[in-house]
Amino acid sequence: MVTTANIENRTFDEIQVGDTARLQRTLTNEDILLFAAVSGDVNPAHVDEEFARNDMFRKIIAHGMWGAALISTVLGTQMPGPGAIYVGQTLRFRRPVAVGDEIEVIVTAKNKDEKSKRIVFDCQCVNARNEIVISGEAEVVAPTEKVSRPRAVLPEVRMVDRQARYRVLLRMVEPLSPLRAAVVHAADRVTLAGVKQAVEASVIEPILIGPRPKVRAAAEQAEFDFGRFRHIDVEHSNAAAHEAVRLAAAGDVDAIIKGTLSTVELMAAINSDPQLLHTGREMTHVYVLDVPSYPRPLLLSDAGLHVQPTLEEKQDIVQNAIDLARALQIPTPMVGILAAVGRVDPKMPSTMDAAALCKMAERGQISGAIVDGPLAFDAAVSGDAAQRQHVHSPVAGQADILIVPDLETGHMLVKQLEYLADTSAVGMVLGARVPIVLPTAESTPSEFAAGCAVAALLRQAQRAQPANEVPKLRDAPQP
Repeated sequence: MVTTANIENRTFDEIQVGDTARLQRTLTNEDILLFAAVSGDVNPAHVDEEFARNDMFRKIIAHGMWGAALISTVLGTQMPGPGAIYVGQTLRFRRPVAVGDEIEVIVTAKNKDEKSKRIVFDCQCVNARNEIVISGEAEVVAPTEKVSRPRAVLPEVRMVDRQARYRVLLRMVEPLSPLRAAVVHAADRVTLAGVKQAVEASVIEPILIGPRPKVRAAAEQAEFDFGRFRHIDVEHSNAAAHEAVRLAAAGDVDAIIKGTLSTVELMAAINSDPQLLHTGREMTHVYVLDVPSYPRPLLLSDAGLHVQPTLEEKQDIVQNAIDLARALQIPTPMVGILAAVGRVDPKMPSTMDAAALCKMAERGQISGAIVDGPLAFDAAVSGDAAQRQHVHSPVAGQADILIVPDLETGHMLVKQLEYLADTSAVGMVLGARVPIVLPTAESTPSEFAAGCAVAALLRQAQRAQPANEVPKLRDAPQP
């Protein structure tokens, strides 16, 4: 463990009545969340802004024991310090402490007992307005031997709220009516648990398609009352996929959600008749990623459908991702076209495609975003990396969308983010007449509900403003 300087105690004999030790801290929101995580105290007065606005103090306040812990810090590290035994504490909580308040902890030796080596300390926590917020007394058995030890440097703690961006998505769809969604082969517990959470959040109104015995068994395992919703009994997953396509083509549902069948099988049903769900665009795949260390949602495409996309297919990959980002209320998405290097190299086709896509965006063949590339991955997501590499780009370190050169690159990148960076991923198929949600076998109910919310926002955007086809390569005027 890395250490710096030393931590020393003050023995019983060294401490005199009237001696004082002090500590100053400023309360942050992270302090409150960390204390709640460690203690399990999720009283809404401390963690729920909406509740707190209507509570006695009209704002979020610290746990009372946060201030008490600071008193313990002084006693354990300053006076008496290492070797002290904490035997008693009385406290009175006199005023609330809010985010941004600067608190000074003052511990004063009040009396000593030579026989027991005990010292009673007067303890106060005072805010910047010189108001006492906590007062009390502590009784401590003071050490009799001198202790000097290297002071340990605590590990860095990063607060990650895995539900924060999901809650944002759910708030965004609150004004919308539940999305009519066909759940294809809803025959396993994971799928029905996700459906249950999406229903409870009023995100979807599902039509469950699959063999009735399997759907009923899965619903029982997920504790989901599937009898409240329409169910279409079919023999197997292939029949379920074709039935979902029929419902979407007829306008009876506004989205398709994959259940316990492969993406290949579902897409085969979708592609079986191009007249049903196809549009003027290529269907493309996008992951909506929640990377805890990245300050915004991140879209990555195409990592699911196009193995080695052509330039024309990449045009639709980019445009579909832009349209989704705008549906997610990102007004002008920043699009990074990824390659192994951040320069155009005729020996690397991905860099040539990136340059062509940028020129297409400049000429209006791709619209609604700022597009730049080729960019290496690190330059696209890190301004510091871009600066070190002397990359001057409006997208550098600001990317909302990453376009990968091919499916292999994209799939490996997403899996690395999932398993090494604790990333959540929601898969979607874009470019069809309705959104298509692709949960995985590892998707949590929250991720499932988030995917449904993304589909609802995309469907709203489709209804509000039908997609205007941007010029295609084949439509460009010939010399």
